[in-house]
Amino acid sequence: MLPAVITARQHLSIGSPPAQKIFGAVFGALFATAGAAFTLLPFVVDGWLQNAFDADESCPTSSEISGIPPELLPPSVRDCVSNGSWFNDGGDFGAMRLIGLLGIPFVLVGVYLALSALRTAGWLEGSRATVRGALRTRTVDLATATVTAGALTFRRNRATTREWTERVPTLIARDPSGPSVTIPLHGVGMVQLPPPELRALAEALTANPDRDARTLAGQLRTMADNPLGLTANGPRPAP
Repeated sequence: MLPAVITARQHLSIGSPPAQKIFGAVFGALFATAGAAFTLLPFVVDGWLQNAFDADESCPTSSEISGIPPELLPPSVRDCVSNGSWFNDGGDFGAMRLIGLLGIPFVLVGVYLALSALRTAGWLEGSRATVRGALRTRTVDLATATVTAGALTFRRNRATTREWTERVPTLIARDPSGPSVTIPLHGVGMVQLPPPELRALAEALTANPDRDARTLAGQLRTMADNPLGLTANGPRPAP
């Protein structure tokens, strides 16, 4: 008989702590604001310069010279029109406004960073594991999914003499008819997930008939029972 699976929601510590969520959201908002300012400034300047040119009655508008070949215009009018065409006379988008479009990617990146800081989370409900990212939420039933072990690789202290590589184990669950989720087996500032969370994952995997899933469940229980990574001969070597 299979053991009973915990049905209450079990939070997984894969997101940022509250203080880091606030910092990440503020940083993303400032990044997006700077991008929005860069995007809007050319439009504001363009409008101001357009009004300045329109205020000069000696310079005709594009509607007044519409249909007249440029070579037939007096030199002073050609110079006036050519100077104003760099900006926008209401009909064309304007070269200066095109420059402002370069700020849109910064707005999108800032919004993504803010959403990622605020939304990233994971939890278990029975055998169903849910991982929520910046833009989407995915749920997989660990009792029926194909579960494998993986790893995330991080480079620490980049571009310094103390650069090193860290490999963090993960749990990858693929639903045969749906999405897949990746559950990092560590939290922010943690070597691994807390023991209650590891045991909850193990209980969910125990209901899976696949032998590999059951093996992973046993390894998760071992991690939960030995959170300091100690063995009889000393610290457990890094994976």
